[in-house]
Amino acid sequence: MSTPIPAGTARPTQDVLNPTPEYLAFWRERHICTLTTHRPDGSPHVVPVGVTYDPEAGLARVISNKHSKKVRNVLASQGGPQGGARVAVCQLEGRRWATLEGRAVVRTDEAAVAEAVRRYAERYGRMPSPNPDRVVVEIALDRAMGRA
Repeated sequence: MSTPIPAGTARPTQDVLNPTPEYLAFWRERHICTLTTHRPDGSPHVVPVGVTYDPEAGLARVISNKHSKKVRNVLASQGGPQGGARVAVCQLEGRRWATLEGRAVVRTDEAAVAEAVRRYAERYGRMPSPNPDRVVVEIALDRAMGRA
């Protein structure tokens, strides 16, 4: 059972563009993460993914197959008035956890996909198998939380 945060206590927020060294180090360790998107009916769709965090650009990236449900969910709402689908990525290990939130779009251009693959290989220590249907879910971050 988790302990609730007492009223008046600061939430564990981070500056998206300038996280603490501990928070950034946690995002550079090899962890399986989750991506939460929303189905057309509004219900959450949570799946395991690899995520890379680029605080200098204010982005998180997830590589995927263009036919996946997560990609279809993002595409279904990225044309909305806010300019992207509202999503969250999260990772945890023991008492350490980190969540990044923002607006996601699907990028298909070769340069964006190659950059996402490069960052994935750097974080996860392996190059993903070639996939002609690969795209990148690029998340423009506006919130970071966690305890690293």
